[in-house]
Amino acid sequence: MQFSYGSSVIRVNMPDHAALLAEITRRLRRGEGFALATINLDHLVKLRQDARFREAYSRQDLVVADGNPIVWLSRLARNPVGLVTGSDLVIPLAQLAAAEDAGLALVGTTEEALDAAATEIQRRAPGCRIVARIAPPMGFDPDSDAARDLLMQVQDSGARLCLLALGAPKQERLAARGRSLVPGIGFASIGAGLDFLAGNQRRAPEWVRRIAMEWAWRMLSAPKRLVPRYARCAAILPSEAVAALRQRR
Repeated sequence: MQFSYGSSVIRVNMPDHAALLAEITRRLRRGEGFALATINLDHLVKLRQDARFREAYSRQDLVVADGNPIVWLSRLARNPVGLVTGSDLVIPLAQLAAAEDAGLALVGTTEEALDAAATEIQRRAPGCRIVARIAPPMGFDPDSDAARDLLMQVQDSGARLCLLALGAPKQERLAARGRSLVPGIGFASIGAGLDFLAGNQRRAPEWVRRIAMEWAWRMLSAPKRLVPRYARCAAILPSEAVAALRQRR
C-alpha cells in the first residue's frame, strides 16, 4: 500500500504487528537504528499540505497503518495491511527493549506525564531500563539547535530505542533528523501513547475500538478540536479511495 504526493511516495511497508516487532528485533540485535511512523488520515491531510512533513516521511524506515481508514484503503488497493496503532506499541516495544537489554528513552509530553508513564511501563515491562526522560518546552522546533542537543542527550544516555510523543509532524521530523545524527538509535513516533499510559488522556474503551469507532468516541470527547480535523480527513477520503483503486492495476 502506498500514497503518492507529487514526487513523494510513502509506503506502508510493515504489514502487521508481528512483522514490525520482528524487524525491530533484527535491527536492535544488529545495532541498526530506524525511524518508525504510524500513518493515519490526519497524516495524509498534513502530507498534502506540508513539504517538510513529506520529506520527513520519506526518511522513515518503517511505516504502519495507524487507523482503520488506512486498513480499508489497503484492502481497496488489494494490498491489505493490519492495524498497528502507535498507542498499542508502547508496551510491546518496552517489553522488547527489556528482552534485548536495550536502554529506552522517552521524549515528549510533560515531566509529570513521563514519570507516570515510566512507572506504568516498568510495571508492565519488567526489566525495561528507562535511561532518559525528556520533555521539550512548548514551541519545540525539531530543526533547531535545541533539537540537536536533545538527540545528543538521547545518544549519551545509552538509549537504543526512543519513543517520541510529540505529535505530528514534530515527532516524525525529529525522527528523520535522528536517523542522520544518531543512526544507531531506533525512533518510534507514538503520538499520545505516553499520555494514555500516564492517564493524562483517556482512550476509548476496548469495545469501541473493536467496532472501529474510536474516532467517533474521541471526536465526541473534544468536539471543538476534533470535529474540524475529522472533517478535513473525511474530505480527502474519496480521492484517496480512487488512488487506492488505481493501485490494483
